[in-house]
Amino acid sequence: GHSPDPDDAFMFYALTHGKLDTAGLTFKHVIADIETLNHKAVEGELDVTALSVHAYGYVMDKYALLPSGGSFGDGVGPIVVAKKKMDVGELADDRIGVPGTMTSAYLMLKLMLINFRFEVIPFDKIMDAVLSGEVDAGLLIHEGQITYEKAGLHKVVDLGRWWQEDIGLPVPLGVNGVRKDLGKQLMHKISELLTQSIEYALKHRDEAVGYAMQYGRGMDAATTDRFIGMYVNEWTRDMGPKGREAIARLLTRGYHAALLPRPVHLEFVA
Repeated sequence: GHSPDPDDAFMFYALTHGKLDTAGLTFKHVIADIETLNHKAVEGELDVTALSVHAYGYVMDKYALLPSGGSFGDGVGPIVVAKKKMDVGELADDRIGVPGTMTSAYLMLKLMLINFRFEVIPFDKIMDAVLSGEVDAGLLIHEGQITYEKAGLHKVVDLGRWWQEDIGLPVPLGVNGVRKDLGKQLMHKISELLTQSIEYALKHRDEAVGYAMQYGRGMDAATTDRFIGMYVNEWTRDMGPKGREAIARLLTRGYHAALLPRPVHLEFVA
């Protein structure tokens, strides 16, 4: 399972287009917005799936985390936009369109503002909702983070910058989970193949970007490549100690703020 956005498509291109020796395994795309994937993960529907770091707090009994394929921002992340210029403090009284209550973006906004009024809106409809006045502000993920200015919107706050200035770690947004009941041998094989798929895309960037453009909702090749570069970085190939610590810090803060039901135990495929 993965989101209909260019960075996921870029990463999984080789895995689903016959570019790798998968040793008899067949991978089928299940494409849905991240909040839908989060809820599918709660039900354990998919063998392997992208999911929000926030959502892992609800599915750790079913899924282990893969060390590659994560989405980490380097000083960039979800942003809140509005039709007019405003300060962060004004958001507490506004209606904010959010892409889902299990997204990492929503968790970060809750940690920053504590309380705010919100309305769940599909991620690709949030800018329109702000422009039409349906909501006063919108929490943008995916390509909206770099296309909002063309729509005439103003950035109120960059949650990625806020997180990195406060915590000093990469911004933990998305991860990939694999069902633990598949068994360790198959989990390891899937992990190896996902890493190989990412490496193939990085080595054949133009080819993989060309494929990913179909998920760019009108972005040209240069803009698509720029967006992919925001979230396919050194921590995507292997999140390493810093990536793991960032995930742990976000989920621990969420638990201490009573935004997660229980302490989160992170389990990774070695």
